[in-house]
Amino acid sequence: MILRNYHTHTTFCDGKDTAEEMVLSAIEKGFQTLGFSGHSPLEGEDWCMQPDTGAYRAEIARLKEKYKDKIEILCGIEQDYYSEPEQGYDYIIGSVHCVKAGEILIAVDDTAEALINGINEHFGGDATAFACEYFRTLSDVVNKTGAQIIGHFDLIEKFSEKVNIFAPEHPMYIEAAKDAIDKLIPTRALFEVNTGAMARGLRTCPYPAKQWLEYISQKGGDVILNSDCHDKRYLDHGFEECIQLLKACGFSRIAYLTKDGTDYTKI
Repeated sequence: MILRNYHTHTTFCDGKDTAEEMVLSAIEKGFQTLGFSGHSPLEGEDWCMQPDTGAYRAEIARLKEKYKDKIEILCGIEQDYYSEPEQGYDYIIGSVHCVKAGEILIAVDDTAEALINGINEHFGGDATAFACEYFRTLSDVVNKTGAQIIGHFDLIEKFSEKVNIFAPEHPMYIEAAKDAIDKLIPTRALFEVNTGAMARGLRTCPYPAKQWLEYISQKGGDVILNSDCHDKRYLDHGFEECIQLLKACGFSRIAYLTKDGTDYTKI
């Protein structure tokens, strides 16, 4: 398979490695394309980039030129729903990392304990109500961010294989998730198949889970394969496994980005 990844975090936000270390690892692994996607600035959050993203942009531009004969490099951003809009990137991943309760932002992927505490304190312990609000927000993420890629669709399930938090079989949960997909499909944004939690040992499947991948396939949505890499060792973690899963869910192609737009490759 041709190796590409567009969801890459470095020391500019919460990644372990520098951007250049990521590039060198990608070249060593035989990648054709590496896209960087630093977390957009979000007030009060230390896992995001600083408000002035100039240094990030400049470094990716430097690397793009330095390694242009070895690998295609793109400069993107992972735009959080509650961040101020960012412009001038090769592409945008639109993600929801927090659910809003009044003026409080409850992180969905920090720790299981923090998530449970947030649900108990601000949603009266009703995890399904929390999930419905998450998917309602996610259904608007492309409209809000202008994203070409929808990040980790069911991120709220990050800890669910270890800790019983949600009930994905609950009719209201299923309805909310399907409604989000139904609203996102017409935007033509790509649903990201994300192996980040697999690399961390938190999930045995990617985001989105199989039931949502099957529904996305039935509805005619397209997918793009990403590792959500925070550590250069895991740039292509789980890719072969995910290709087989996508075939089983009815997909015959995956998308990839270029500096000129979107294209597809058969699987």
